[in-house]
Formats: sequence, structure tokens, C-alpha cells
Amino acid sequence: MEQIKGTVEALLAQLKEKSQKSEFSKGGPEALLKKVFTKKELAHINFGYFRNGTLGIKVESSSWLYYFNIKKEDLLGRVGRQSSTVKDMRFSIGEWDKG
Repeated sequence: MEQIKGTVEALLAQLKEKSQKSEFSKGGPEALLKKVFTKKELAHINFGYFRNGTLGIKVESSSWLYYFNIKKEDLLGRVGRQSSTVKDMRFSIGEWDKG
């Protein structure tokens, strides 16, 4: 009985991992950002990382860091409607590409 339980748990873990990967396969996290942020906001951010449900975003300056931290809850709500894998967002000042 324990073998069946272990097998089922392993299978469920694999399915969860595949669904998370496939969710970002349609353009990746960058495509998600384009759906959630405005054009003006996109000009001041870059994708940083995605780990353990946390989306890391690099911002241009301290004033934009402040702006995005104020809007974080609203942004998380919009991201949540697009992706079930993103649980948190972290903003930091970093290198960015005007693109």
C-alpha cells in the first residue's frame, strides 16, 4: 500500500511540474509581463527570475521601485488571473534594457 501511495505522490508532483513549465512555455514570463504591465511600465522593467513561485523583476530606479511596490497587490491580482504559478513578486533595482 505504501508503494502505491509513493507512486501516486511522485506522479502528482511530476504533473504539477509539467503544468508549471507549460504555463510559461507560451512566451515565457516576459509574455506574462506584457499582459499585466502597461506600455509605460514595461519601459522601466526587465524580467529578473522566476523561482519557487516568486517572479523577480528589475526596475530602472528607486522611484520606479517605490511605484511598483505601492502597486504590488494590484499587480499580483492581475498576474494571478493570468498565471496560477506566480505567488509573489519582488522588485529590485537592476540593469535594464530600454529595448
